[in-house]
Amino acid sequence: MKILGIGNAIVDVICKVEDKFIDQNNLTKSTMKLVNEYEFKKILSTLKIEETVSGGSVANSIVGLSQLGNKVGFIGKVSDDDLGNKYEEGLKKENVQYFYSKKKETISTGTCLILITPDSERTMVTFLGTAGKINDNDIDANAVKNSEILFLEGYLWDEGEPKKAFEKAINNSNKVAMSLSDLFCVERHKAHFLELVKNKLDITFANEQEFMSLIDVNKFDDVINFAKEINKLTLITRGEKGAVAISKNEVVECSAIKNLKIKDLTGAGDLFASGFLHGLINNKSIKESLETGTKMSSRVIQIIGARLNN
Repeated sequence: MKILGIGNAIVDVICKVEDKFIDQNNLTKSTMKLVNEYEFKKILSTLKIEETVSGGSVANSIVGLSQLGNKVGFIGKVSDDDLGNKYEEGLKKENVQYFYSKKKETISTGTCLILITPDSERTMVTFLGTAGKINDNDIDANAVKNSEILFLEGYLWDEGEPKKAFEKAINNSNKVAMSLSDLFCVERHKAHFLELVKNKLDITFANEQEFMSLIDVNKFDDVINFAKEINKLTLITRGEKGAVAISKNEVVECSAIKNLKIKDLTGAGDLFASGFLHGLINNKSIKESLETGTKMSSRVIQIIGARLNN
């Protein structure tokens, strides 16, 4: 298997809202807020659902990789309930091997409310459900060992059981990539993420804001210098400024694609990772891999939701 992803198995519920809805519900635009089931249902109760689709950041990347013709798998925790069944079906339909045997959990399958404002930004409200209860018993060590690259998401990292799951996966891996996921994630787990980036990961994906927060700098040049020092492969997306890869002393840039009809920025980073990793595991150059990542990303932001319809 080329790549195994481990992440939050979350069903996305997509809704369109006005800016004032974000303010009224004390949300911060373009970030993700964790809520309990009661709060989740309360916010959802007044909204019209546009679409429900299997989501989760790394799962979206893995589906993108499958659509590009790669043999891939995914581990993520769901309950044996209606949403859990839909989630599994969604992966299997996309030819993703699902290495998790679901059972009836006390907590239901996780859901993420994706609120799209008129400027196409997405703000997320997440009830992690059973996805956040992943533990080391849920990790299939053989599946990890049999994959060329393990791909993790910062969203999944948490003290306690999820941390043990992470450690087991990393200890059995051949090569590890991770996405820092979200600014709030980085700020909440800064010391742990920094340790991972410096000492455990081979490849790190982040946007400019997340990485600058991680290393507490204000200038992008400092990000480049840090990435050169740690001597790993670091990928930074910069929105309209394109994307940058730093590998050893080499800095490779790729421009953003212009004049797109942007509908929804959900999944831009997820699909960038798909495209880049596709290039990497198929022996393309860093420049070519960046270009494939940029193409995938630009395709997904022109549709609603984080998965391309093949």
